[in-house]
Amino acid sequence: TSEQIEHLHRRFKQLSRDQLTIRKENFDSIPDLEFNPIRGKIVHAFFDKRPIEMNMDEEQLDRFRKEKLKFLFHMYDSDHDGKITLQEYRNVVEELLSGNPHLEKESARSIADGAMMEAASICVGQMGPDQVYEGITFEDFLKVDVAGPRETKMHVRFLNMETIAHCY
Repeated sequence: TSEQIEHLHRRFKQLSRDQLTIRKENFDSIPDLEFNPIRGKIVHAFFDKRPIEMNMDEEQLDRFRKEKLKFLFHMYDSDHDGKITLQEYRNVVEELLSGNPHLEKESARSIADGAMMEAASICVGQMGPDQVYEGITFEDFLKVDVAGPRETKMHVRFLNMETIAHCY
């Protein structure tokens, strides 16, 4: 609606500080993003150069969904070797939970270990006692996504609506 377009324009102007484009440094002023431990990865996501088509058929939507998941996969795969290892996953979980004073590092580790075991059970099935799950490949990541889709949670709320009302 025209009201939504006006609202979006106000948000854009606030974030860009009345400039024609939004730059990475404009994200420095977003309070909800300031202390986010994966802030750099989130900001990088806003400057992803992939083209977006407006009228996609089912095949294009599926391809776009996989591209979103590939982007998310690369956020976890910090050494870009095509595999999310237990240590990489632990690092991300510890970063995300580092701001919570009630959770110890060992608790974050347990959360990461449990999630990795769940991924292994979905992707490999029952493992023998001498088997080691090396890490999640992108194909495994897609299998885990089918078991519990994450793409609906791939959004960032970075402006408080009350703040917008004061920016005319």
